[in-house]
Amino acid sequence: MTDYSKELQGKKVLVTGVTGLIGKATVEHLLKKGIPANQIIGLSRKKEPMEDLAARGIEVRFGDYFDYDSLVRAFEGIDKIMLTSTVAFTDRSTQHYNAITAARQAGVKHVVYMAIMRKEGSQRIMPEVTESDLYTEQVLKSSGLTYTIVYHPPFTDALSFFLDPNSYENGIKVPANNGKMAPATRDELAEAHAEILSTPGHENKTYSLGGSNLISFADIAKILAEVKGQPVPFTTITSEEYIDGIVAKGAPRHVAEFITSWVLAIEGNEFEHQSGDLERLLGRKTKTFREYVESTLA
Repeated sequence: MTDYSKELQGKKVLVTGVTGLIGKATVEHLLKKGIPANQIIGLSRKKEPMEDLAARGIEVRFGDYFDYDSLVRAFEGIDKIMLTSTVAFTDRSTQHYNAITAARQAGVKHVVYMAIMRKEGSQRIMPEVTESDLYTEQVLKSSGLTYTIVYHPPFTDALSFFLDPNSYENGIKVPANNGKMAPATRDELAEAHAEILSTPGHENKTYSLGGSNLISFADIAKILAEVKGQPVPFTTITSEEYIDGIVAKGAPRHVAEFITSWVLAIEGNEFEHQSGDLERLLGRKTKTFREYVESTLA
């Protein structure tokens, strides 16, 4: 059994974005690994108290990525930071630059940054993602801080985001066919974050956190059909038809184009790399899409 407390003895670890699913789950997994609550700090842009975390003895500090001074104050006395990347359409580059620079000013030693997986040698630019990730990685590596970069695949528990909400009635219609991805659940990725934050040996390393199983959109249709014993028709459509379909449901066109860029990247096998890093960090294989669907239906 790894002695988690030894690595973080007397040190404080801060997790950003604790109002989000991955940030909050990372805190949960740190607690499960035996890290004392008084050594775990959450960072939130919201000034309202987070009662569920406070009830467990977790201090939540206010910090806004656009308010540099608030970050320097929040990072006071912190040794390690889990920098959960910010959402699209919000000038990620400026926010991440502020967080890394404030961390250095506050005397933080180690920053773990969560980026999106990229295929080696790929020239694909995912709008709102790729350029800010590349910039952030460059800033972090040249900051003088110890770094760890974790590359995330698409989330198993968010693949429905790309599908019709009524797939059993309307089928799956996407600008894709058999392009494969290696997804993982957000909880599995958060557990990997907690492992990196609480154990030694991750200094100045990069991890590609692809899941244990490759899957395509055509596979998703087949699995959904088998799990419920109900047909799920699968149709490959054009990108334009897919964008129009999302806009028809009320989404702004730029958001529809953003979602489409993910589907096209999946079809282009941008997220199929399986390094084994996630399995090694978790000590097990990741949940399959079938297992995930069966557990949610149950």
